[in-house]
This record gives sequence, C-alpha cells and structure tokens, in this order.
Amino acid sequence: MSRKNNRNNSVLPQSVLEDFKWEVAEELGLSSKIKSQGWENMTSRECGHVGGRIGGSMVKTMIRRAKESLNNPSL
Repeated sequence: MSRKNNRNNSVLPQSVLEDFKWEVAEELGLSSKIKSQGWENMTSRECGHVGGRIGGSMVKTMIRRAKESLNNPSL
C-alpha cells in the first residue's frame, strides 16, 4: 500500500512551517546555499540536518508558539 504525502494534515499553517524551515537553515548556515541553488540541489545530508532539527527541539518551539498565538491572537 502506498503512503500518501498529504501536507494539509498539519496543525500549523504551511507558512509557519516554512518559516521554521528557513529559521533552522539559517542556524545551520545553509540558507545562502539554498537561496543560490534551491532546495532541490541540496544533499540528503543537508536536508536531513534541517528536518532533524525541526523534528527534534523545534517541535517544542512550534508548540509553544502555537499556544502563545492561541492565547494572544493579536501576536
């Protein structure tokens, strides 16, 4: 059975996830390479570093920010 890649299941809007992805890439020093070459020309290892950070400690940050935005919608 094939697995469908449905990105609409996210709790957070796609724009928020995209911002986090770029924030992590910046922290890892990859943003200039991504801007010049594009995501499709990044190595699996480089993309894995970004995804690993998002899947790890970044999830806690995302949850905290989501809770803050729910508690204070004016942010």
